[in-house]
Amino acid sequence: MSARHQLQLKLAPWALLAVSASWGAAFVLMKPAIERQAVNSFLATRFVVAVLAMVILRPSVLQKLNRELILKGSLAGLFLGSGYIFQTLGLARTGAAITGFVTGLYVVLTPLIAAVFLKERIRSFTWFCVVLATIGLALLSLQGWSVGVGEALVFISAIAFAAHIVTLSKWSLGLDAYALTVVQLTICAILTGVISLGQGYETPPDAGVWGVVIFTAVVCTAVAFIVQTWSQAHMSSTKVAVILTMEVVFAALFAVVFGGESLSLQVSIGGILVVIAMYLIVMKEA
Repeated sequence: MSARHQLQLKLAPWALLAVSASWGAAFVLMKPAIERQAVNSFLATRFVVAVLAMVILRPSVLQKLNRELILKGSLAGLFLGSGYIFQTLGLARTGAAITGFVTGLYVVLTPLIAAVFLKERIRSFTWFCVVLATIGLALLSLQGWSVGVGEALVFISAIAFAAHIVTLSKWSLGLDAYALTVVQLTICAILTGVISLGQGYETPPDAGVWGVVIFTAVVCTAVAFIVQTWSQAHMSSTKVAVILTMEVVFAALFAVVFGGESLSLQVSIGGILVVIAMYLIVMKEA
């Protein structure tokens, strides 16, 4: 193994952790934004801005598109776009905390999908980390809840996100991460754009929503998915899923720091468990 590859293996988990932090911030920012702009209009604007920013920044990426990359990127984008649509529809119908927990169930669904479709062997240590992260997510997010339409929609999104993680882990190695991200986000823009046009597209109503759109488009979408696509070429899908559960921990921290929310003992313990699970699987899982 070359020194460069060893460095990539070490950097990938921490790069993915930075992605989790950006998504945690997005969780807090998006809730008030989608109360002022229709869900699919918000998502369509976000993905279009992300794709335009990436192409403008590096126009040569269009020359790297080929049949294999377009086909694989389109399927990954279909899973990703579906995940965002169902998650955001669910977020509009239930609380942010419940949405965070149910979305985080992809940490359980990812190894199941990988085992069934990719025949990956999931070790008992990995399952321990998955269970630990799931318990932590529950303590972080749940304050008593009932299963309704919103929760069901978010669960569908968790399935889609798990399928996206497994797909990228299977295909990202050997493909250009930047070009693959452009294709994925283009599919997301098309999906949400068609739906928003059918519903009657709404532009962002004010500067505040535009600010959220631009932040989530550039930082939480374009940059984040380039990093995720690159990182997944260097680690297992289950390892990726456990690290990404840190999104909920960061969401809680941002809610406390910027939203003025209090940090209960239950939430603190939940966050600690997720951090422990993330640390164990990063440090010990091959």
